[in-house]
Amino acid sequence: MRPRKILWVIIILTILAVWVDIPSFKSAPVLNFFGSRVNIFGAFPLKLGLDLQGGTEVVLETQMDKIEPQNRDSALESAKNVIERRVNLFGVSEAVVQTSKLREQRRIIVELPGIKDASVAASLVGKTAQLDFRELSPEAEQSEATLSGVPLAALTKSTGLTGADLKKAEVTFGSGGGKSGPQVAIEFTSEGSKKFAEITKRNVGKPLCIFLDDIPVQDGCPTVEQEIIGGSAVITGQFTTQQTKELAVQLNAGALPVPIKIIEQHSIGPTLGQESVNKSLVAGIIGLGIVALYMAAYYGLLGLIADAALIIYTLLVLAIFKTGLFLLPPVTLTLAGIAGFILSIGMAVDANILIFERMKEEIRWGKSKQMALELGFKRAWVSIWASNVSSLMTAAILIGMGTSLIRGFAITLTIGVLVSMFTSYIVTRTFLRLIIKY
Repeated sequence: MRPRKILWVIIILTILAVWVDIPSFKSAPVLNFFGSRVNIFGAFPLKLGLDLQGGTEVVLETQMDKIEPQNRDSALESAKNVIERRVNLFGVSEAVVQTSKLREQRRIIVELPGIKDASVAASLVGKTAQLDFRELSPEAEQSEATLSGVPLAALTKSTGLTGADLKKAEVTFGSGGGKSGPQVAIEFTSEGSKKFAEITKRNVGKPLCIFLDDIPVQDGCPTVEQEIIGGSAVITGQFTTQQTKELAVQLNAGALPVPIKIIEQHSIGPTLGQESVNKSLVAGIIGLGIVALYMAAYYGLLGLIADAALIIYTLLVLAIFKTGLFLLPPVTLTLAGIAGFILSIGMAVDANILIFERMKEEIRWGKSKQMALELGFKRAWVSIWASNVSSLMTAAILIGMGTSLIRGFAITLTIGVLVSMFTSYIVTRTFLRLIIKY
């Protein structure tokens, strides 16, 4: 492709990157897009991690007393997966759930960005959510005991239909059991549907109670009017919309395989995160400025070209952080991720230095500037490629085996390395070709 056409592609990419990177502001124009109001600027907010936007961290300790020693590690991993599903179903963006083992202690650490209320976080991750359908016990039927004034647990027995037979649960609105408002519609698996049909058939005219963690979800028990075939039911009660959402999340995610207790929970305020962001921005601007001044002072016109490519590099990387380029989810930026980004700025300039030094050598050997440009890029690219590939391999290991903070660093470093290869080989080369030609 000709340099002029490549230049237009670079200009379009840069304009798009600038549009994505511009933050939102109060007086920004708004467009109506398919009935929704969309801000022209700030449509892609930068996602920040717990250490930058604030939130809640909860430390849970598993109770492994009744678990065989050889099964404790798998039980810990299962509990972690259940909590992770709950958090994801609840819609907490970019939450982190990880395990920790110290001697016989097995803990689960949950980071919930944006959740400021510690009690909400505790109820989300700490409940066991054991769903159980119960019918009247033979003793209660024989004594003709009434349900009023007597604990339901003493009058009922399990039917064998539990949350394990559940296929899905979702929040609905309407009337159910004579009550209107938010409720949880549940659908059983094929095996659960058979159980439910048998249970309702033998309990026609009798109460069927629904328990969650050994607590009835309603003050009274609904009466079965007829055999229910189809495997669907509705859980109603004095629920708020938020409570029904949490209940649906817990039921969909499943019950925890081991009991857990919260041993530590604390909130991280957004003020501390904003202070960290401000300091990181200052550090990034200082680093970028020093690198740009050095390149301009040492290489002159070539350095200015490298600085222009570096600015484009920064804009493209930030745009990828915000959008993911529609291939990956947007990057959640943490302090470690910012460190990886700032490090990648220096690595982006490193490729230009290799190219410029090779060009200077070719010119000293008597080559023309245009020939020196092509040979300089060709011979320097082998070293650039080898260096960047080794960095990408290291980053891949960190992403696969590191903790959440290390992964954040490695992801931003990987994006930075890939974009730097594009800007050094395409952007810088195109600018130099046009300048040397004219």
